[in-house]
Amino acid sequence: MAKHTRPARKVPVLRDSLGIGTLPELIGRSVDMYPERTAYAVPAGGGGVSEITYARVFELVTKLARHLKDLGIEKGHHVAILGENRPEWGISFFALSWIGAVAVPLDARAPIESHKFIMSFSSCKALIASGGFTVGIEAVRHELPGLRHIIPMESIEGLSVKYACGAALENISRGDLLEILFTSGTMGDPKGVMLTHGNVISNVDDIHRTIEYFPTDRAFSILPIHHSYECTGGLITTFGSGMSVFYARGLKPRELLEDMLSTRPTIWLTAPLILEKLYLRIRREIAQQTGLKRIAAGIMPRQILQRKIRKSLGLDRIRMIVSGGAALPDWVSSGLSEYGIDVIQGYGLSEASPLITVNPLSRPKPGSIGMVIPSDEVEIRDVSAEGVGEIAAHGPNIMQGYYKNPGATGETLTADGWLLTGDLGYCDEDGYLYITGRKKAVIVTPGGKNVHPEEIEEKLTKSPLIEEALVFSPDDSDIHAVIFPSFEEAGRRLASKGLAGTHENVWELLRDEVRLANAGLEPYKRVRHFAIRTEEFPKTTTRKIRRYLFKDLRLTPDTRIL
Repeated sequence: MAKHTRPARKVPVLRDSLGIGTLPELIGRSVDMYPERTAYAVPAGGGGVSEITYARVFELVTKLARHLKDLGIEKGHHVAILGENRPEWGISFFALSWIGAVAVPLDARAPIESHKFIMSFSSCKALIASGGFTVGIEAVRHELPGLRHIIPMESIEGLSVKYACGAALENISRGDLLEILFTSGTMGDPKGVMLTHGNVISNVDDIHRTIEYFPTDRAFSILPIHHSYECTGGLITTFGSGMSVFYARGLKPRELLEDMLSTRPTIWLTAPLILEKLYLRIRREIAQQTGLKRIAAGIMPRQILQRKIRKSLGLDRIRMIVSGGAALPDWVSSGLSEYGIDVIQGYGLSEASPLITVNPLSRPKPGSIGMVIPSDEVEIRDVSAEGVGEIAAHGPNIMQGYYKNPGATGETLTADGWLLTGDLGYCDEDGYLYITGRKKAVIVTPGGKNVHPEEIEEKLTKSPLIEEALVFSPDDSDIHAVIFPSFEEAGRRLASKGLAGTHENVWELLRDEVRLANAGLEPYKRVRHFAIRTEEFPKTTTRKIRRYLFKDLRLTPDTRIL
């Protein structure tokens, strides 16, 4: 494949622009068009579902906005939001935008020290939080002298009784700051990404123009709502469309399946690791079938088998599964496709609000992160002899900079506004982009060869025995790996051989899998030594391994278990 530095074309435009520039404009438009449609749904007691309409959302948004004004929150003030995925999270975000305040979303999975640091650093005057988080914040409130108010999300419903009418809309422009997103990337060093109304709404508009979704759709929300991928795509874009969003209870496999079966969504925004586990589960369940079931699965026409699999997962109505947050391994997308589950990939960063590229539904390319969205320009810079370079992007969705961090801003944004993503990749002749790895993660051997850890990790995790893998080099020469095995699968295989499921036996079992992966790699990319972890790797909210936590890791020849 010929590699290019600029895409030959962009993703096809399917419909006209929304013609709006701020989040309050989008909110008002949707409420006018879809007042009685369901906006949000959540699991209720007894297996039921509780729903809330667009009109009711708008009432609560404007009355919460009035409450915030009564508390002294004004345009430009910073207010943190902390909670699990729930309708009140979005209502809080919308209410802040309505009065021109700046939202500071907090990671619900982060420790209290992280919350305290971000609220202090960003000078938050108030916090809107779920009840489960307020106790922890109250315990450190004396260390946050600027935090004037803590508003429980559970109190929002009661505001409809307290106030006869909501707040009037503040005068908001495209250039006004909408949110400060504190990233927690794979390389550490969290930074506050400043995004304006114009940044985010331009991204929402490009999604609207290039992806067909409708008021009749139902989205399934599972990714953390504070992250830009879910916030822009799963919260703001969906509200602008008139569709409904179902908030799942969490990532526990049983609850996830129950929620999916009760919802039967048509749209699902998800992450590669979740899809990888879904694919391995399907393979495992088919492999474990015995007797007549196994024979039936073997002779059943493919389309019937695909329908049965999709129905068993609650995906029988699914129109679109979008994978983002990290690169989706080709073997996962092609494997799911064999079972009738097609996935399209997009690509972006919080610094880009977040979307930069997306695969067109009409012609997706497995392995590619898609084509550039209409408003953006992309080019590949500092190209290597292999035709790979850093992906740079420019457009109205690109951030204003990092909050109180001009040094980091200068390293990431060029003087003329180009975002240096830190991701390495190339374009093909049709305008599709491909990612090969992270610039900071590349291993440069003494012979000048570039080794991308992600390529080796993808080969390793093809094995049903390997859940996760982290590849690194302690000396830029020998390649090492740390592997988190599928202990369930390893236990089955060891039991079939009459062996105990000890860590040592698991390591021996994995040695053959590593050798198999090595066979498909050039000699300088082959794993020379590996060890196993007994627990999952710590990850970002988009399920990417936090590499920076392992930068000082060294494996001796005797290290087998960590």
